[in-house]
Amino acid sequence: MLDHLLGKHYQRRRALAKAAPGPLADYLSTDWPDRKSDCREIEIVAIDLETTGLDPKKDVILSIGLVQIDHWSIKLDTAWHRIVRIDKAIPGESAVIHQITDDQAAAGTPIEDLLPELLQRMAGRPMLVHYSAIEQNFLNAACRQFYGAPFVTPTIDTLEIGQRVFERRNHLIQPGDLRLFNLRPRYN
Repeated sequence: MLDHLLGKHYQRRRALAKAAPGPLADYLSTDWPDRKSDCREIEIVAIDLETTGLDPKKDVILSIGLVQIDHWSIKLDTAWHRIVRIDKAIPGESAVIHQITDDQAAAGTPIEDLLPELLQRMAGRPMLVHYSAIEQNFLNAACRQFYGAPFVTPTIDTLEIGQRVFERRNHLIQPGDLRLFNLRPRYN
């Protein structure tokens, strides 16, 4: 609770004190843009995870995709997507959503081999996501497992932004209004 009140920079310093030398410590050592920076003038990383479910205590990351946005331009040459190798069957209900098969996951790369490059690509950049709890919690669980310290990052969450816009305009939020595919055409 206190960490949340004291902010991301405090959380980052505490995580860095716990992290052993290596990829997570390097990531946490990299400065972030000032929180008052105009997002059109900084580098951002748009990231999306596919998972076997929604609970990082029992579910796992199946794929990681990201692309950098620099000064409001998507840098397609930075696009990066990896399938994560897992050692259990993918639940059918999640496979329908993300279209990743057991065979694809068996041929993937272990998450511990992907984390160093992921952290390097994200260093010093805010994370752009839709519903940050998924990416934040799963990456946090992976970093705690392999590096013994939490994953801390500044986040731009399009779900939160959409919700704020609806609330400011006194619009009643209908089921599905905050889904990314509904927000995109509404707000361009």
